[in-house]
Amino acid sequence: MMDSEEHIDAEGEFRPIMIPLPGENPEEPDAGAEPEEIPLTLQEKLDNLPTDPGIYQYKDRDGKVIYVGKAKNLRSRVRSYFQQGRPRDAKTQALVRKIADLEVIVTDSAVEALILEDTLIKKLRPRYNILLKDDKTYPYIRVTNEPFPRVFATRRIVRDGSRYFGPYTDVKYVRYLLKTVRSIFPIRSCDFNLTGETIAAGKFKICLDYHIGKCEGPCEGFVGEEQYREMIRAVSQVLSGKTRELEKTLEQDMVNLAEAMRFEEAAAMRNRLHKLRDYSSNQKIVTEDRTDRDVIAFATEDDDACAVIFKVRDGRLIGKQHHYLAGVLQMPQEQILQNIIERHYMTTDSIPEEIFLPFDLDEDYELIQRFLSDKRGEGRVQLVVPKIGDKQKLVAMAQTNAKFLLTELKIQRMKRSDMVPRPVQSLQRDLRLKDPPRRIECFDNSNIQGTDPVSSMVCFIDGRSRRSEYRKYKVRTVEGPDDFATMKEVVGRRYSRVLREGWALPDLVVIDGGKGQVSAAVEVMKELGLEHIPLIGLAKRLEEIVIPGQSDTLLLPKSSSSLRLLQQIRDEAHRFAITFHRSLRQRRTLQTELTNIPGIGAKTVLKIFEKFGSVRGVRAATLEELQEVLGPKTGRNVHDYFAQLDAAADGPDADPAGPVAAGDDPAADDIDDVQLLDDDDAPAPSDDDDESDAGEERENGEDDEEELDLEKL
Repeated sequence: MMDSEEHIDAEGEFRPIMIPLPGENPEEPDAGAEPEEIPLTLQEKLDNLPTDPGIYQYKDRDGKVIYVGKAKNLRSRVRSYFQQGRPRDAKTQALVRKIADLEVIVTDSAVEALILEDTLIKKLRPRYNILLKDDKTYPYIRVTNEPFPRVFATRRIVRDGSRYFGPYTDVKYVRYLLKTVRSIFPIRSCDFNLTGETIAAGKFKICLDYHIGKCEGPCEGFVGEEQYREMIRAVSQVLSGKTRELEKTLEQDMVNLAEAMRFEEAAAMRNRLHKLRDYSSNQKIVTEDRTDRDVIAFATEDDDACAVIFKVRDGRLIGKQHHYLAGVLQMPQEQILQNIIERHYMTTDSIPEEIFLPFDLDEDYELIQRFLSDKRGEGRVQLVVPKIGDKQKLVAMAQTNAKFLLTELKIQRMKRSDMVPRPVQSLQRDLRLKDPPRRIECFDNSNIQGTDPVSSMVCFIDGRSRRSEYRKYKVRTVEGPDDFATMKEVVGRRYSRVLREGWALPDLVVIDGGKGQVSAAVEVMKELGLEHIPLIGLAKRLEEIVIPGQSDTLLLPKSSSSLRLLQQIRDEAHRFAITFHRSLRQRRTLQTELTNIPGIGAKTVLKIFEKFGSVRGVRAATLEELQEVLGPKTGRNVHDYFAQLDAAADGPDADPAGPVAAGDDPAADDIDDVQLLDDDDAPAPSDDDDESDAGEERENGEDDEEELDLEKL
């Protein structure tokens, strides 16, 4: 089994370079192994792409999806990424360089591909896709699917036949809208399960809302189901912005009630009509015609964008929504606009007859139009680009709003970067530091009886973990379980390199340990000329803070936010060190005498132990027995290896007691010398984390500090 590293040569041809995966020997295949499914190379997948519509997923060398796209013709679209000489922006070039694998899903239509693409982008959040930052946080107004529907705000969509209006980007407007609706229509506010059976059984009683005229009492059958549903249909018209027809209907109902001499009901209808007209009068009239339309515009700056959608119903501007997007740097304007349309209308059921755009879309115009028309289900949706007049001014007004919101976002970010979190301020106060410790680095050691000694360094900036700054170390010079010497070595290696590379120095160094570990760290910091950097230790037993130069430790209240921050940092360093230590221990415990034989990997070792039980059993096996289990070639290699050991043991210079091979050691005479699971005596990580911190190990010249780019994992 192999993997491809490069797939385009200097002439632009597809020539994958095959790389053996760890533990494999391509020159000496295992003849006795069971046949495995051989994966296709990237070139073979490109050569066999279908011409059907569908979605494609690009993956990096680690198998992580880095881009999801859709296509009406998968073969044409996917291969276009690898065509030599095709003009590409810098972001696409970076994407193509990282592509190591490809996966496609064929769909029945391009519209299905569009929907599937949106679902996968939300689920996988690929690095090179344009991402909506906040599409999961906006509230909706829900009209439930019940005999007597309820109307309320929610952030969770339940596909049970309920109708949703929104999403709304302004929570205050949602509250205002619900308050207006309840003031016009006496809909119920309770959450009782009202059905014909429960009402007939008298399970519920009227509440205060009925007595003050805010509900008509469906819980006791004072209003029928059909009459209540008629009122809910009117509510839906208000939420949709279709108030003109509703005003005419209410006015006619008022006249009919007055003619029937039902004056109290006519007066209630009149009051309802007045409130509806007051609500409508607050909406700006932007067009003379009554066509329902949305107006979309956006603004970009650096890697961010803000899209604004004006909702125009019956010629009135009834509201606006905005979305922030990330990852738009060097993206074509048409692609950004297409992503805005797809993401917005994928989450809303309110699709108008017309949509005003700032400019034309690219070749996917027909696909977007068909998708919107199919979802609307009430005629074709027109995508219009106004050139002159009031309609063009409406698009310009939306763009002005988008620029304003984007500027506001930038200002908020600058304020956030200047703001020091309260726990950091508390820590500065409690430790009497000159400056707030905005960048804190914490060290911890991990080993079991001195074996596989490792250390970790975690970094917190403004009270939050910065995983891209995490580092892990293999201890070089210390023999045995010497925690003080280990701390001295690791701190010295870390800050020697920081000074050499010109990296940012911390505002506070935290050592997981007591006075001994702190003293060792202080000594090496003085040698490096960094004694001006504050350094403390955090002892676990009483959560004491050890301060260099002070005989007494500092005890902070258990409820102190600064103590909780230090504990969080310490626990994260401990977790990170334990994770690295376990990975090294697992790697070491898989080593046995058999892994020294060419062509023998972990899977083959398991197969051998299942049959022969131990290394001694393998050594005593005949050539025929080995070849029966391992195949002719591998069986011969194993047999010859032990035959050479036996010949060396019988030579003239051999030790009279004979050599002690791994298979001759009684302690290693059982299958336990291959450990596949974590040892029971290993401490568990202090905190579970969904994000992996095990990265590809790399050597760094003079210093083998392990570089981890965790944001890419």
